[in-house]
Amino acid sequence: MAIPHTHADILDKEGFAHVATIGPQGSPQSNPVWYDWDGKYLKISQTTTRQKYRNLQRDPRVAISITDPDNPYRYLEIRGRLDRVEDDDRNAFINVLAKKYLDQDVYPWAQPDEHRIVLFFSPERTTTMG
Repeated sequence: MAIPHTHADILDKEGFAHVATIGPQGSPQSNPVWYDWDGKYLKISQTTTRQKYRNLQRDPRVAISITDPDNPYRYLEIRGRLDRVEDDDRNAFINVLAKKYLDQDVYPWAQPDEHRIVLFFSPERTTTMG
């Protein structure tokens, strides 16, 4: 699934992706998160103890909306599913996001006992506005 060229620029900005998953009782759960786009996958960082990760283990479907930080009336919505999970070895990916969002080389809120992972989402459908 290709991201529409009219809204692909949003994926290069420092916006927040609101990632919605399905909770254990079937209700939606949504949080804003940092993200990265590699041209094929939307990637986010997560820890294995978070509800979002448990939701995705049970049901890999997601809806992700990203508002253009330069124009709040313009957005991109991606519907898809979790494609794969990888370990974030030495917090390399979260450090990339810290550089993008905070201009810091190291993620400042890392906890020594947390197991960080990278979630890869495959877009299946998109909608846009603006």
